[in-house]
Amino acid sequence: MPTATLEEYLESIYRLSGDGAAVRPTQIADAVGVSGPTVTATLRRLQAQGFIVRDGTSVVLTPSGRERAVDIVRRHRVAESFLVDTLGLGWDVVHEEACLLEHALSPRVIDALEAFLGNPSECPHGHPIPGADGSVPADEPGHPLCDVPIGATASVLRVSEDDELVLGYLGSLGLRPGEKVNVIEVAPFQGPLTVEVRGVRTAIAREIAALVTVAVI
Repeated sequence: MPTATLEEYLESIYRLSGDGAAVRPTQIADAVGVSGPTVTATLRRLQAQGFIVRDGTSVVLTPSGRERAVDIVRRHRVAESFLVDTLGLGWDVVHEEACLLEHALSPRVIDALEAFLGNPSECPHGHPIPGADGSVPADEPGHPLCDVPIGATASVLRVSEDDELVLGYLGSLGLRPGEKVNVIEVAPFQGPLTVEVRGVRTAIAREIAALVTVAVI
């Protein structure tokens, strides 16, 4: 049984790998917030337990590693939904809280929480919640908000959940999943975008807009 630390690594590798691509240890170090030697030692433990394989400088999840990672992601996103929808916590603070809860919730409790919440399909940030059978719904295709052309209207699909300050800012602008956003102006030379949400216009930095995935409608 992997420890909470190993589970955190598996979750990070899974999220970094996207569609199954190999991940570099330096990426894992940045995601987890530890030094290179610490990552190396932890990856050895994961490899010894059969959760990853190493190919040169690349790290790939094994089938059992991916299964465990998907289960962690499910627990994390169900926990986020519970914290927001039931306890009323802000969507900008629940990521870290869910990181703590995900290691303590048993399969029985997760199943009960899902049923209590009405079996949500997405977390508060718009990311799909894996099924109890290990199935992972595909993300709805979309584009970063920064790539939407001037004059277009888009629907917010999901946002990056890693930075509390960014989430708080996006929430204050109304840029949440399901919300409509109009792109009014795009400044040249990688400048900010002027967007309109619920009749309010705001200039938003391109690097922040890149964290919002939308579907043009």
